[in-house]
Amino acid sequence: MLTGVALATVLGLGSTTASAAPLPGGLGPCAGPSCPGSAQDPNNGPVAGYDENINVFVGGDFRVGGSAAETEGKIVTLGDFSMHKTAGSSVYNVGVVGVGSRVPPPNGSDFLTVGGDLTVADGQRLLAEEGSISGKVTYAGERSGRTEPDAVHVSDAAAPYAGLRGALTTSSGCYARVDGAARPATGTAVNQGHQTLFRGDGSSRLQVFNVDFDLVSANGGDQGMAFEGIPDGATVLVNMVGDSRTISSYVGHDVGPEGFRERLLWNFPDASSITIKGSAQFQGAVLVGSPGSTTKVSVPGMNGRFYTAGSLDHTASSGAEFHGYPFTGDLPSCGTPPTPTPTPTGPTTEPTGPTDPTGPGEPGEPGPTETAPTTGPTAPTVEPSASVTGPTGPTGAPGGTADPTAPAGAGGSSSAGGSGGGDGTESDDGQLALTGALGNPWVLGAAVFAIAAGTALTVLVRRRRLG
Repeated sequence: MLTGVALATVLGLGSTTASAAPLPGGLGPCAGPSCPGSAQDPNNGPVAGYDENINVFVGGDFRVGGSAAETEGKIVTLGDFSMHKTAGSSVYNVGVVGVGSRVPPPNGSDFLTVGGDLTVADGQRLLAEEGSISGKVTYAGERSGRTEPDAVHVSDAAAPYAGLRGALTTSSGCYARVDGAARPATGTAVNQGHQTLFRGDGSSRLQVFNVDFDLVSANGGDQGMAFEGIPDGATVLVNMVGDSRTISSYVGHDVGPEGFRERLLWNFPDASSITIKGSAQFQGAVLVGSPGSTTKVSVPGMNGRFYTAGSLDHTASSGAEFHGYPFTGDLPSCGTPPTPTPTPTGPTTEPTGPTDPTGPGEPGEPGPTETAPTTGPTAPTVEPSASVTGPTGPTGAPGGTADPTAPAGAGGSSSAGGSGGGDGTESDDGQLALTGALGNPWVLGAAVFAIAAGTALTVLVRRRRLG
């Protein structure tokens, strides 16, 4: 399975504007040379730049209904795309939209890629253009209905993106769980009826909230959202666990300070049924991990990336839009852990020079077959993205801590060196490694020789005295 930079290369995304690798395949940040310097709130001003990255990815089918109006940015669906609106305008815009971030894909590029059939109901139009801005709609299956510009048949249109579906499922599960258990939370989420209050620990660079309830009012309607104790620049990961989840909110732009939206991810690792509704613009990126899921979106605006391994129903009774905004947060690493290199455990082991291609190298450095340092196969796995500190507020119990800069396989203050640590540290095979002079067999041999020579001299002197 291709992930990270490898998949980004296959997709032709090139470099991104952020150094973090938040999502598989290079997804998340704005990509390309024409990205804007900042992401403006929804507006109808001039085009502010161009974004080559995917804004909406659907692993199943993408269905448009009700009075849904438009989806901004690059769109990929591995399954079918169907448009059967029952209210509002007869038009659905893709790629470039009237109100949004005003950052479409580059002119002439694919605005919508369909891996299956493309269907537009009679009397309706699918538009991928606005004035001088124009993109392509490509599809791999059958086609019916009207598109402007005319859609282009490409038999393997979605093939370059097929690997994203499994990668998103894996990452969604990884963000929510560590070794099968819930990822340690750094804060608490409490549904207070009129709002859900997310209270962070005030210090962790990755703020984690595990939520096993719906974000709705007491009668199932809209409620507010509030975030407290979130440090400047921190990434916020909200794991919405459970088979069915609903978010219904009237809070839009005031959900957090400036730049907060670009570092907020709503993760649904297991849900087969998801509903996101309400009367306000929804803030933050969304990740849905289950390939068999269906997400129904009917909010006036979705302001952030939207990635689902399942299907998407975009519908509403009074207009609904997806707006293209990047995600620049720094999430836990979900790559394959490195293969540990055993450390020599006794004085009889020949020392390995730095030019030996099979040796572990200098202490604390990975050997040529490693991708990152490791403390060995028996070490507990702790993600390296952020410290994990339990809530200090009155509603939560303190949790453990982990060094936010520690590599995979290192937790807390434990050593992460690939070839053993200082005095008293454990080597990769679980035994105490010899350190200092005793770790060098030549020094040890010299010491043994000196002891033997001293003993022989003592015996000779004693014999001369007795004689």
